[in-house]
Amino acid sequence: MKRPRFKLWIRAMRAPFFQAVIVPTILGTAIAWYRSGIFYWQYFLLTTLAVIFINAGTNLANDYFDHQSTSDDINRDATPFSGGSRVIQENLISPGKMYRSSLIFFALAAVIGLYLAFTRGLLLLIIGIIGVLIGYFYTASPIKLGYRGWGEFVAGLGCGPLVVLGAYYVQAQTLSLEALFISIPVGLLIAAVLYINEFPDYACDKKAGKNTLIVKMGRKRARKGFYSLLLIAYLFIILAAILKIVPCTLLISLLTFPLAWKAMKIAHSSYASKQEILPAMSGTIIIHLSVGLLLSVGYVLAKVFPWL
Repeated sequence: MKRPRFKLWIRAMRAPFFQAVIVPTILGTAIAWYRSGIFYWQYFLLTTLAVIFINAGTNLANDYFDHQSTSDDINRDATPFSGGSRVIQENLISPGKMYRSSLIFFALAAVIGLYLAFTRGLLLLIIGIIGVLIGYFYTASPIKLGYRGWGEFVAGLGCGPLVVLGAYYVQAQTLSLEALFISIPVGLLIAAVLYINEFPDYACDKKAGKNTLIVKMGRKRARKGFYSLLLIAYLFIILAAILKIVPCTLLISLLTFPLAWKAMKIAHSSYASKQEILPAMSGTIIIHLSVGLLLSVGYVLAKVFPWL
């Protein structure tokens, strides 16, 4: 594949957003290593590939179905973080090719998922099927989760508990209440990423009948939802440490709270401005990435330095 074409598909898949599934995969694996001392690098790589393929399929399908609904086509307020990849709107890739490519990525994920299910446990088959269904029907008829105000919930579920528990299970071949509990902040933060990214799309989503939470509440009222997602995520981490569900070393993730505070201040004052809200959008992505990685680092520190 020629380099320009490769870069085009990287753009179409929205590869920078793969962190949404890579971060919880690392976290689930770190928890398993901390609790059992187990780390199978080959299964970790396969798990990472599988979730990336599901995410790529989801993003491609999302662009296709948002084109079908005209949501992206009428969007004149697209940003680097919202409004889709724009490759269909710029006639760089045909809608049909986007749709077929999404199915190919889902199929590749299914192949890896079947292998992991039969080598590590059939529960992974259920987790994988739920992940694919969430990804496909996020914008696909007849369910169209993202069009009915369920987008943040299913994104948080899919990129939080589902991936963390799946990655944990691949390594440890069991489930964990601890993994479930600490996956919730990660899920809330990816929901916050999606949520804040919908503010610039308010007008076009409303016109296209895409009833996101922002459309349902209006941008001014919806600000409180953004604050809640961020604050509850941090409160979950603090609560988990206080209750000794997780090692206290995970409190290192609280170092990122100033970034969250800054994002909330920007969202409060600039919720109606496409340009001025951009730092809150990029900041929330950084918060999700840094919190997820620092939680993983916290588990590594607790394992290497158990007296901490």
